Amino acid sequence: MNTKLTLRLDEDLISSAKRYSAKSGKSLSQLVTDYFSLIDANPTTPHETPTPRVRALLGVLAGTAVDEANYRRHLERKHR
Repeated sequence: MNTKLTLRLDEDLISSAKRYSAKSGKSLSQLVTDYFSLIDANPTTPHETPTPRVRALLGVLAGTAVDEANYRRHLERKHR
């Protein structure tokens, strides 16, 4: 069952949250729900549960030929 919740926040924070919401394609309610779910997931060890952003990246490079040597070459070129 969904219940209404009123939050009092700084105007700048609200504007920033609305911009993030638009970019991410999620409603503010969904963003708050996701955050509250993370808090509730395991309050004694919050760093053991990957964040939604990390979970979204898991497996992205699976099956590619990227390895440590590729990364070293990238850093060498980047910092010349």
